[in-house]
Amino acid sequence: MPIITNLDVQLAKNKMTLTELSERVGITIANLSILKSGKAKAIRFSTLELICNELNCQPSDLLEYQPIEKEAV
Repeated sequence: MPIITNLDVQLAKNKMTLTELSERVGITIANLSILKSGKAKAIRFSTLELICNELNCQPSDLLEYQPIEKEAV
């Protein structure tokens, strides 16, 4: 998938665990883990807002677009 999540990077910068973030934002560890692993198919803006507020970051700090390289024909 061309969307990369950098939740682990932001957690490290804030010296915070996934468990601590889960408690602060009211989102289950399982759902945050799916986001952190890059397996999430979608994220609500309200969820993104909660995470950014706690980690003091921008959405662009959490999500990154890396296009899939096309093979030369």
